[in-house]
Amino acid sequence: MAEDSTRIRPMTEDDLEAVCSIEALSFPTPWPIQSFVSDLQRPALATYLAAEQDERLIGYTGFWLIVDEAHVTTLAVHPDYRRRHVAERLLLQLIREAQARGAVWLTLEVRISNDAAHNLYEKFGFKDIAVRKGYYSDNGEDAIVMWTGPMHEAAFREGLERLKTDPGILS
Repeated sequence: MAEDSTRIRPMTEDDLEAVCSIEALSFPTPWPIQSFVSDLQRPALATYLAAEQDERLIGYTGFWLIVDEAHVTTLAVHPDYRRRHVAERLLLQLIREAQARGAVWLTLEVRISNDAAHNLYEKFGFKDIAVRKGYYSDNGEDAIVMWTGPMHEAAFREGLERLKTDPGILS
C-alpha cells in the first residue's frame, strides 16, 4: 500500500479560496468567506485545520472554544477525496487540538439527513442528546445535537485509542 501524503495543518487565510470551493460542493448554504476570515482573526476563540495532499487543500474542520467546550463548527472534505479517511484524520486532530486548548468536551449540530456525518461522529464517541427543530434556515431541517461527554474519561480515551489502530487512520 502506498504511503498516504495527507497532511493536517493549521488553516490560514491563504486557504480560503479552496475552503469556499469545498463549502459550495458540500453544503446547501455555504458559509461566506468573511465568516472564516473573522474566525481566523480570533485565535483565542477559533481553531481551524486544513487537510492537504500534494499541496492541494482537500478538507478542513474547525471549532470555537467556549470556556471548556469545543463547539465543532464545520468539517468538510472535497468530494474527490471522500471515503479515504480524510474526515477521520481531521476529526482526530481537531480532538487533540481541543484537548490541548483545555476543552473538556465537544459538541456539534448535524443535519438529521446527513447519515454519513452522523455515523462519523458516533464513531468518535459523540452521542445524540437533543434535536433542534427547524435549525437550518435554508430548508427548516432539524439538527441533531451531539456531545462527547468528558474527554478525560476512560471510555472516551479508550475509544480514541482503538480508532488509532485502524490502518486507514494515520495518527
